[in-house]
Amino acid sequence: MAHDDGAEPEDDAQGDPAEPPSEPAATDGAPRIRTGRIGRTAGVGTLVAGQGVRWAGTRVANLTRSEEARQQKTDERVAAIATQLARQLGQMKGAAMKIGQVLSTIELPGLSEEGQEEFRAALAELRDNAPKFDYADIETVITEDLGGSVADHFAEFEREAFAAASIGQVHRARTHEGDEVAVKVQYPGVAEAVEIDLRNLHLILRLVKRMAPGLDAKAVGGEIRERITEELDYELEAQNHRAIQRAYRGHPFVVVPRVHTGLSSRRVLTTTYLDGRRFEDVAGLEEAERDRFGEIVFRFFLSTRNRTGMVLGDPHPGNYLRLTDGSVGFLDFGLLRRVPPEHLELERSLARAIGENRAEDVHALMSTLGYLPEPEDFDPEALLDQVRTGAAWLFEPGFRRLDPAYAHELLEQGGSPRSPHYEAMKRQTMPPASLLMRRQEALILVVLAQLRAGADWQAIAAEYAFDGEPSTELGGQEAEFWGGSG
Repeated sequence: MAHDDGAEPEDDAQGDPAEPPSEPAATDGAPRIRTGRIGRTAGVGTLVAGQGVRWAGTRVANLTRSEEARQQKTDERVAAIATQLARQLGQMKGAAMKIGQVLSTIELPGLSEEGQEEFRAALAELRDNAPKFDYADIETVITEDLGGSVADHFAEFEREAFAAASIGQVHRARTHEGDEVAVKVQYPGVAEAVEIDLRNLHLILRLVKRMAPGLDAKAVGGEIRERITEELDYELEAQNHRAIQRAYRGHPFVVVPRVHTGLSSRRVLTTTYLDGRRFEDVAGLEEAERDRFGEIVFRFFLSTRNRTGMVLGDPHPGNYLRLTDGSVGFLDFGLLRRVPPEHLELERSLARAIGENRAEDVHALMSTLGYLPEPEDFDPEALLDQVRTGAAWLFEPGFRRLDPAYAHELLEQGGSPRSPHYEAMKRQTMPPASLLMRRQEALILVVLAQLRAGADWQAIAAEYAFDGEPSTELGGQEAEFWGGSG
């Protein structure tokens, strides 16, 4: 793209430095995880230093530009940063890659809609295009953790993974008892790499903080550290998975696959294989089928939060499938936080106060929960308008068909300088216990908008916040299930 004013070279979005060192590969071409402190720090450090200089150059050059040119150059710089950040973190796997996934959900103040989407899309690719490890590495982990050979535990085991993520990949297999299973295996060396990445987390957050001055880097960093450390322990994930599976056993439209405990360990997690249609296929179905799928997804995450106290922080569309009978299967319970009952009840009370337009109560509850470090600095009516506007889809009654443009508008209200509440939001904080809840809600909105699902979302949400009567046929089935199982 041509320059508008002959800006300095460091302001050129095409003038980025040489690529940071990528992950080493084995002789067979499969990726390897660099576990040395110097090696893993070098890539991130080079990226942060180089892009930090270029970001500063863009801001200086913007002082003499028109508003339109300023926006264009800011978008170009952020797009370049996002592309390199996604590439570098994706190559590194481990916590670095997971950090990129979390950052893909953060709104960056000052970006146009196009720039924001480009940043999010570049980082979101980390979830979908993760390179897979060679079978020999996976075999080593299984034999070390389960003992014996792969054949001792599985009658059949597909050597090629069908899914890959930040700390492990998934293979299809068959047990000696004839059960079809999905075997998630942690990458060799990833635990050591994660420890180093978490030490380097401040470098990445420093770069993002330049683009998003209102970001609470301390809260985000603390939550990332705690959640990723837990994700490394597949035994803990299996424990959480079993708890959710027990809660939903016999549910009329939710299926959680069974954990095969005898074939699971700290780095291996084996669950019943679910065969269903993925999100991309569901998005192409008729409206009625998309609406039903969307309502089930929405209900599952709210029910899990309210019924089990567990907040699932990664409602990515790759983590659920539409099964042949119309029910939905849910997978992957690694990114999870158990929220204290008293905190959950305060959040429910806050939702009720917002829904009933009780400004003084909204102010008091946000203060009690920890959103307002200096409560006296915030006007109750302005707070009420802020939270209602940013989550309008949950508080405005009536049928609404969601779409990406509407979701972007709401997300902007939650963190963009274009929001009339932006200055007040910069002075607010995010309670750690609520961080995954807000992330979950934002991601669900994005997913349902991509699906273009329609429903009276306020009426459904009220069933959970207000213990209201079922508003749909699915709501009636669910009420009957929980009433009979609780």
